[in-house]
Amino acid sequence: MNIEEFREFCIAMKGVTEELPFDEDTLVFKVMGKMFALTGMETFAGVNVKCEPEKAIELREQYNAVKPGYHMSKKHWNTIEVNSDMPDSEIRQWIQHSYDLVVSKLPKKIKEELKTME
Repeated sequence: MNIEEFREFCIAMKGVTEELPFDEDTLVFKVMGKMFALTGMETFAGVNVKCEPEKAIELREQYNAVKPGYHMSKKHWNTIEVNSDMPDSEIRQWIQHSYDLVVSKLPKKIKEELKTME
């Protein structure tokens, strides 16, 4: 996976925006204003995604590519190294999981607004 494939996958999801809120290198994807994925643009060595705490631990044990979230809550975020032992198709599944997890925690009114978006 390269950064363009990552970006295209994220931005194609409903209600997603991309920002550079921290610095000029950290690309952040948000759904309805809530962060679900981020990466460094210069190196693009990995992506940070949100994950259920129990599943986060399982993934870290299953793949060398999965580490506790870099500069994030180690309980709720994983950093997945790209081009390592996790296939791109599975990385996409975990990006989608992160998106779905964030959407599930949105207030009802915001979820309704998201449903009406094209």
